[in-house]
Amino acid sequence: MKGRQVKVAPLCPFCGDKVDQPRAQVLRKLGEFNVGTCNCTAVYACDATGHNIGSALIEALVYACNDDWDLAWELLPDQDYLTARIECYDEITHQVLGQRHLDGRFVRGVLYFVRLQREIKEIAQLRRPQTSEMGEGEKERGEFDLLPPVEPERDPKRYRLRANKNQVQQLARCGDIDALVDLSLDDSKTLRFLQRLLYTPDNDERWWIAHIIGQVSARVATRQPGLISDLLHRLFEACSDSAATNWGLVETIGSIIAARPNIYGAFTRHLLRYINHVSTRHLVLWGLGTVAARRPDLVRATKFYKLFNLLNDPDPLVRAMTIRLLGRAGASEVRSRLEALSQEQTPVVIYEEGRPQTTTIGRLAMQALNQEGRKL
Repeated sequence: MKGRQVKVAPLCPFCGDKVDQPRAQVLRKLGEFNVGTCNCTAVYACDATGHNIGSALIEALVYACNDDWDLAWELLPDQDYLTARIECYDEITHQVLGQRHLDGRFVRGVLYFVRLQREIKEIAQLRRPQTSEMGEGEKERGEFDLLPPVEPERDPKRYRLRANKNQVQQLARCGDIDALVDLSLDDSKTLRFLQRLLYTPDNDERWWIAHIIGQVSARVATRQPGLISDLLHRLFEACSDSAATNWGLVETIGSIIAARPNIYGAFTRHLLRYINHVSTRHLVLWGLGTVAARRPDLVRATKFYKLFNLLNDPDPLVRAMTIRLLGRAGASEVRSRLEALSQEQTPVVIYEEGRPQTTTIGRLAMQALNQEGRKL
């Protein structure tokens, strides 16, 4: 409707999760901006006037470095940290507006986001005081983060590549990740062309493309995490469209989250919204199990205990995917049931890294029992 004000909750540009209202720091330094921290560890500062963006950047950067000014001044943009911003933010109502006015007042607020690269975050972690507000759970999560190195900065004067669907299809089928990453960083349409390749009746090809998208996304996210966040939002929207087929979408979401759980881990819990659909149940379980292999804490943070009953599901593939998930998540509560299932020799096919692997429910149960060392 023309002239109608649009109000939405602010979302993190890096992970797409909702962010809390920025608040004053316990120990103020600049004393000008409220700050906050997203679940993906990106931090943000609010400039209510929109006229002090530079100061907001400094505030967010220093806050991300745990108030270590020396470290903050040594960092280089794009190389050591990534930035993003949300405009038309109203600090009073904690909303992003479609128009720059609300209730007779102008709204010019900006949320400025900063996300440190892995190496810099580790340095900031080492310098962090023991009494820091940011909990020790973050250090525990870091043990599971085997992240790809930051993509080298491209020459801004280079000739930018242009993607076409035939080229992208050929590169995806042969698994040329390097070429697809280069193409994605030059032309964002590459990711859309990859998404279109999911709509194929060939099951093996569909799983392979989902894997390729996850691997490409992991590397592109080191430079342009917003592109991958947008892709995830499109995938979730397509999954929720009852009039469209969801071929390959859930698998791709799981592959992306598992490839970069440090950035997109907040999306994990949203997979559970498709667990009640028979057509997507085993795919949700596969996605959660793939994430759990890298970050079991992300899965344990959801209400995954409600999935325990699926160990008794009549569909052997659902049982197999549940066993795979619970074993990787360290669900020791179901040990007795896993011991019983270890005798079942029903064959199943599970895709790992885009390729089919034939196994049995009993073999999966034994593997899960051997992973019991991971406690809840």
